[in-house]
Amino acid sequence: MSTTSDHPTTVLPGIDGRLRLLLIEDDPGDAFLVEELLADSGLDVEILHVRTLGEARQRMSGRIHCVLADLSLPDAGGLELLQEVLSLTDRAAVVVLTGLADAHLGVRAVALGAEDYLVKGEVDGPLLARAIRYAIERKRAEESERRLVEARILSRENARLERGLLPVPLIDDESLRHHARYRPGRRRALLGGDFYDTVQTDDGSVHLMIGDVCGHGPDEAALGVCLRMAWRTLVLAGHTGAQLLTTLNTVLGHERRSDELFTTVCTITVDPSLRTARMHLAGHPPPLLLDGDEVTAVPDETSGPALGLPTDLVGEDAWPAAEIALPSSWGLLLYTDGLIEGRIGQGPVRLGTEGLVTLARDARRAGKAGGALLDTLVSEVERLNGEELTDDVAVLLLTGQERH
Repeated sequence: MSTTSDHPTTVLPGIDGRLRLLLIEDDPGDAFLVEELLADSGLDVEILHVRTLGEARQRMSGRIHCVLADLSLPDAGGLELLQEVLSLTDRAAVVVLTGLADAHLGVRAVALGAEDYLVKGEVDGPLLARAIRYAIERKRAEESERRLVEARILSRENARLERGLLPVPLIDDESLRHHARYRPGRRRALLGGDFYDTVQTDDGSVHLMIGDVCGHGPDEAALGVCLRMAWRTLVLAGHTGAQLLTTLNTVLGHERRSDELFTTVCTITVDPSLRTARMHLAGHPPPLLLDGDEVTAVPDETSGPALGLPTDLVGEDAWPAAEIALPSSWGLLLYTDGLIEGRIGQGPVRLGTEGLVTLARDARRAGKAGGALLDTLVSEVERLNGEELTDDVAVLLLTGQERH
């Protein structure tokens, strides 16, 4: 049964169109009285009348602003009925309208989540309309407060993930400069699964790493934090190269929530002389080598499988080392694939590593260095893509000079 008012009405602010009220009442006389009271109240309302909880379940799927419920129905009753009604909707305000003049029951009903408790025979049209309006406004206020709390929680969680994914580099060498940028795809509130780290050990070696957990969201970000912390711990314990990747692969196997999750990684260890470096790739894009204005991609012929993918190989057989000769003044630019998978214009062509090399070379010749170089690269990639990148982007730049 659906009833609308033909009397002069007022619109409830914030409601797009007519207010929709679900009346759960098995007594036809009481239902008719409610309809008459609201018709005379001036409230612009459409009443959907159902007689049982079962009928209410079917009608609750539509857009409902307020539920007016009796606590005594043929198929349910009491506070159990109220709990069921509350469970059916998380957006509509719920007002109890019952013949039970029980103050304790009213307190318990409101404590369970009802916005108000009214007794039949004690309300007139204006009072009922006012109770419904106030209930809807209270529900809106509660929803706004809930969203605010969720936003605060999300912000704190984002900060925790940021501390885990984007650590402060452990470098104690004035000849080295470290720069990094991180940009979540589509400006998502939470960081994604990209992670990086840089550590200088007591022997003067510099270890840097960047990784990318497939997928997006808090689970992937948490896994990225786990892998990043494991990498730093292993490096500080003296592990490097293929041995380290083998252990990380084991950690990933134990920590991931799904066997389909995999992670690409690039690790580089720079010799204490700062003239050579050793690279290991696990399904990750090759880094760029900067030599003045010249920029080249480090060859990736030795790239092994991503961590988490099935393989019968272990250690150096899975992830062989590649030696990198460093010029007297150099830069190593590591990045995740979000930076090279953007499209060039409206077509299907993607930027790719060679396109990134061109952008980096142009930026270097324009005098860009350090953080300004990274900002320019990200901005240019987005410009070519025509919009914000859908994937996360992490970029790490380490620059150094030969020791004399």
